[in-house]
Amino acid sequence: MYIEITDAGKTFVQNGEQFIVFENVSLSIEKGEFICLLGPSGCGKSTLLNAIAGFSPVTSGSVKIEGKEVKAPSVRNVTIFQNYGLLPWRTVQKNVELGLEPKKLSKAERHQIADKYIELVGLSGFKKSHPRQLSGGMQQRVSIARALAVDPDIIFMDEPFGALDAITRMKLQDDILSISKQEQKTIIFVTHDIEEAVFLADRIVIMTPNPGKIKSVVTVPLKGHRERTASDFLQVRDKIFDLFNMKHEEQIEYMI
Repeated sequence: MYIEITDAGKTFVQNGEQFIVFENVSLSIEKGEFICLLGPSGCGKSTLLNAIAGFSPVTSGSVKIEGKEVKAPSVRNVTIFQNYGLLPWRTVQKNVELGLEPKKLSKAERHQIADKYIELVGLSGFKKSHPRQLSGGMQQRVSIARALAVDPDIIFMDEPFGALDAITRMKLQDDILSISKQEQKTIIFVTHDIEEAVFLADRIVIMTPNPGKIKSVVTVPLKGHRERTASDFLQVRDKIFDLFNMKHEEQIEYMI
């Protein structure tokens, strides 16, 4: 198995008190899978993502990638956050080339790679633009192109579209699904949006809070282009609603 998480837990100590973020998490992920970690605020999904990425290793159990324990971030993987992290003084092309600069590549090779992924995210006409000249959705596309340019093994995405308006978010969902199929990358994507998870994922890992645990893992049986209003899409969505058993007294925040 490509990624193997076994009885993983994460505990913080704050003001002398122990706080369990998540516990007893076990999950296997195959190479090339698109996995969504889905759950309400406070269920530990972002902390689990950071543990798999190596930013904040687990305090119990284990996380292994290709059989090796994850103890620190790998240069072979990239993370995309809500904050685009673009350098304002660099053009789109120069931002996308950023991760290529430490590599032994000629200027022409860097340009060629950057141009490929700028075109892939639909920004060929904006190579010489600076971030301040772009919309939020366009800046996130630059961030995605920059991540793909270094040819990562795994792409970690922590609610990357959460700060965008609904129409832009849906367009970027279309884009990232198309790119994931085209590039065959392993993607682990955090969201609290049920429809986003159903639209994107091969499997959805449903997490519940206090402390965070995996309640269920749902395989999404949708192939090819996904229609948000199709009956098979709505069946999967409604199944996930049922798994959450969402009631007012449970005080679970959720966004559709």
